Amino acid sequence: MNETLKAWVKESKRIVFFGGAGVSTESGIPDFRSVDGLYNTQYKYPPETILSHGFFMRETEEFYRFYRNKMLFPDAQPNAAHRKLAQWEAEGKLLGVVTQNIDGLHQAAGSKKVYELHGSVLRNYCMRCGKFYDLDYMMKSDGVPKCACGGLVKPDVVLYGENLDSDVIQGACNAISQADMLIIGGTSLAVYPAASFIDLYRGHRMVLVNLSPTPQDSRADLVIHERIGQVFSEL
Repeated sequence: MNETLKAWVKESKRIVFFGGAGVSTESGIPDFRSVDGLYNTQYKYPPETILSHGFFMRETEEFYRFYRNKMLFPDAQPNAAHRKLAQWEAEGKLLGVVTQNIDGLHQAAGSKKVYELHGSVLRNYCMRCGKFYDLDYMMKSDGVPKCACGGLVKPDVVLYGENLDSDVIQGACNAISQADMLIIGGTSLAVYPAASFIDLYRGHRMVLVNLSPTPQDSRADLVIHERIGQVFSEL
């Protein structure tokens, strides 16, 4: 199967990559949905509740306790998948990366055209005056991070109950609709509306690389159930 993928990559000129949490787990960033024993002893609410707009506004301090412990990994480094995608873009073969991840690792690897559907932990803004704060500020702050103006500093990430950025959506949709090859990697395709974007692809080279089966396996032209970093390291 990987030989088929290799051949398709070589022949394609407008590749788009659509990725999820599985791309980041190989850089040591755990999927927050995998609730472990430690999580159960530390938090009274499921992660989807904590990472919602309503919870952020009501229980801001508890939100940040979870956010700092479970969502921020400043020492994480790009893996083989990130690096290969950046290489393809530099070679003019890749139209862009559409990602559900918020860690900024695609840009760290050198990718320029990255559509971050759910935002980024690297960007933080005051809800009152709009002043920008970086990840380092959020890591070093205690409790609820505040701006110099006294306003609340919020991560530029899309919480449950918030809308996706319309410009990012437009860019991602345009890229997918123009692709001659769509590679979907490290995602169960269970999070909507993001997962619905793949419906815009009209080509005949849809590749799905994921450790476990997804609801879309039957639609794909090629399915590879392997670690995405391993697959990309062989391309």
